[in-house]
Amino acid sequence: PQAESLLGSHDEPPALLHGDLWSGNVFWSTTGPVLIDPAVYYGSREADLAFTECFGRFPEDFYDAYHEAYPLAPGYDERREVLNLYHLMTHANMFGGGYIDSALSVLRRLAD
Repeated sequence: PQAESLLGSHDEPPALLHGDLWSGNVFWSTTGPVLIDPAVYYGSREADLAFTECFGRFPEDFYDAYHEAYPLAPGYDERREVLNLYHLMTHANMFGGGYIDSALSVLRRLAD
């Protein structure tokens, strides 16, 4: 119920997403970022942004520039955990270990 209420109130139009946007799929060149290995789909732009924070973060100036160009709607910090839950559960399934604990921790918070 909490996940539904967090995501259900978010009504931005779908955007074309990279789909696998994490630091291992971005190279920083002198002319700007180079994105590789896309898994393209339409969804909330917040999904791509949230994934950049799931397993580490991009340089802080990336987020500053992003927020300046395209500010996020209120509640993003709360939605981020829901948006990253799929990735945590996938990693828990593939690799086990701490990913299981991370996924369970998010699920418990959402169940409260």
